Amino acid sequence: MVEIVPIDTPTLGDRSYFVSDGEVAFVVDPQRDIDRVLALAQERQVPVVDVFETHIHNDYVTGGLALARATGAAYHVNAADSVAFEHDAVADGDVIQVGERMRVRVLATPGHTFTHLAYVLDVPDRAPAVFTGGSLLYGSTGRPDLLGPAHTQELVTAQFGSAHRLARELPDEAAIFPTHGFGSFCSATQSRAEASTIGREKRVNPALVLEEKAYVETLLAGLDAYPAYYVHMGPANSAGPEAPDLSEPHRADATELRRRIEAGEWVVDLRNRTAFAAGHMAGTLNFGLDGSFATYLGWLVPWGTPLTLLGETPDDVAAAQRELVRIGIDRPAASATGGPGRWAAGERPASFPRASFDELASVRHHRPVVVLDVRRAAEWEQSHIDGAVHIPLQDLPQRLDEVPEGEVWVHCQGGYRAAVAASFLAAAGRRVVAVDDRYDADGLSGLPVVAAAA
Repeated sequence: MVEIVPIDTPTLGDRSYFVSDGEVAFVVDPQRDIDRVLALAQERQVPVVDVFETHIHNDYVTGGLALARATGAAYHVNAADSVAFEHDAVADGDVIQVGERMRVRVLATPGHTFTHLAYVLDVPDRAPAVFTGGSLLYGSTGRPDLLGPAHTQELVTAQFGSAHRLARELPDEAAIFPTHGFGSFCSATQSRAEASTIGREKRVNPALVLEEKAYVETLLAGLDAYPAYYVHMGPANSAGPEAPDLSEPHRADATELRRRIEAGEWVVDLRNRTAFAAGHMAGTLNFGLDGSFATYLGWLVPWGTPLTLLGETPDDVAAAQRELVRIGIDRPAASATGGPGRWAAGERPASFPRASFDELASVRHHRPVVVLDVRRAAEWEQSHIDGAVHIPLQDLPQRLDEVPEGEVWVHCQGGYRAAVAASFLAAAGRRVVAVDDRYDADGLSGLPVVAAAA
């Protein structure tokens, strides 16, 4: 019996896959922290003999090369990809025998990238399974704009053709196992589905239910910003990433932490936004581990800036390290554990208030305040509070001087990004209130909303 085990990385919105027939195993699109894969192989007492990459990834650093070296597995990468490491070059139509029972067919599915591949698993007495990477996703497709605007039109057209090729060549009962689509910005849209088949996608996927022109126009119109660190992922993956170093970073005392802050380095508090607002070391930035920590930190940090991680426990720091190596931030400059009293050692902790949208509506009746919306452009265009200032979170560090004078009430869609923004504003010496509430245009009593035309 063949077992397909998804390996979720929810903070990046991706899945890798561990596939075993009980005798041997192969892996598709492994993340950088390969110890998760090795643990599965050890639990099942099977060797990993093949590793497959669907494409040169744009949203994370692959663990494929490190896993192949650790296990002795063959590492399958598109022959058309220019990479700097030894690998087994594969191309459309190739068939790889994995153990005695599993056969993997290679299908060219360009669109997310020019050299994107899908892998079809054929096993006797069961329907095929297809690992679609960033091609056909649950109710969507991978976005075609990550290689730059000059290539977007060609790639979105290719993506449409690839989706139809999969639908044409595979039976309706074939199960689909995509890498993206679970929150990754590599997906054109997101889905709540946890499983799907070719037959289901024929009924619900825009790439398969719309005419090509309508699909292309709809997909392109819905694309929004993606994390700035993506530009570093392709080169890192083409060079061949080594296994990450997850050993404990150097421990900093209070004097060193203050020196690093004053030097302009990033000292990042990993606690949740409630704890940070209640008390933190002045000048620190809040990227809580309870949200999309690596995505937003990687998006905002100037690449190469030394990072110091502050966690309540060593496990918090270790969890942050694991998240960061997945996007190529390999070694923190330093770390500290405990809380603001220990980190600041004699300094008075800084703090700022949290509030709801109801409280924002109430305070606007009594005094003028600056309302800062840090959501992305597509969210703002759909609806926003009348009179608000719009600076997307990813732009805020470079545009702090554009925030009007006065008390700033900052909000996003659910509270996480507002907390990040509030920490930047507080570090810059601004009076700030973090709106820790869910934005619902229909439920903002007392706040005038500007909505997009129907």
